Amino acid sequence: MHVIVTGGSSGIGFSVASLYAGRGVQVSLIARDAARLEAAAQRLRAQFPASKIATASADTAVGEEVAAAIEVCEGENGPCDILIASAGMVEPAPFHEQSAILFDRQITVNLLGTVNTVRTVYDGMRARRRGTIVIISSGAALIGIYGYAAYCASKSALTGFVEALTAEAVSFGVNLCLAFPPDTQTPQYERELPMRPPEAAILMGKVKPWPVEAVARRIVKAVDKRRSRVYFDLTLWGLYTFGAFAKPVLMWSFLRHLARTRDGQGSSR
Repeated sequence: MHVIVTGGSSGIGFSVASLYAGRGVQVSLIARDAARLEAAAQRLRAQFPASKIATASADTAVGEEVAAAIEVCEGENGPCDILIASAGMVEPAPFHEQSAILFDRQITVNLLGTVNTVRTVYDGMRARRRGTIVIISSGAALIGIYGYAAYCASKSALTGFVEALTAEAVSFGVNLCLAFPPDTQTPQYERELPMRPPEAAILMGKVKPWPVEAVARRIVKAVDKRRSRVYFDLTLWGLYTFGAFAKPVLMWSFLRHLARTRDGQGSSR
């Protein structure tokens, strides 16, 4: 078995790769930073010598780069059986303050980078009539969050992509799984947190981030059971299942709380 993981040098991607390497299967890591990528591969090789680890550096937002990287990985470890599309980025900021460059980059990496990666393995899986594609979305795909316009847009778009592609892929034996992880203790989360607008916390609450290993275990378990969705908790499941009813109430409550907070700040001046 060959598992390819984008965003594999750290975070959820690396933790998922570690679980598969622990099973002794072939694992390929793809990420932009070549030095971090090699360091991650060396950790896996030292800890799991029975697993053959391949690497290739690429920016998934550039279709030619990710196609070349996957070609290298499949040349070393064989055709891709499981793709974990975990590469992504987040740069929170109010829409009026965020540059067009940073907004567009999040759309490109999170949406088009995922599409580029899937496109590269999909034809082979379809021809072999087997394979699993796991796309790492986010709980932020399920409801709009203050300061996360680009991130929410890019992640929620993945739902439409997966739903449409599932309708096409099912007759070819290709399974798609969409994961909606909550805040997760990763290097990206640590970088994001200081940039998170205080208004976002009103809606998101003060919930502790999940350990990255726990998130990775849920994802791998979902693949084993051929599940099409991974929600992680009842709140995220409820937002996906009953969002049309729940989100208007949540947004009303958020806007009411935000107005009270701002009125209080105004009266204290």
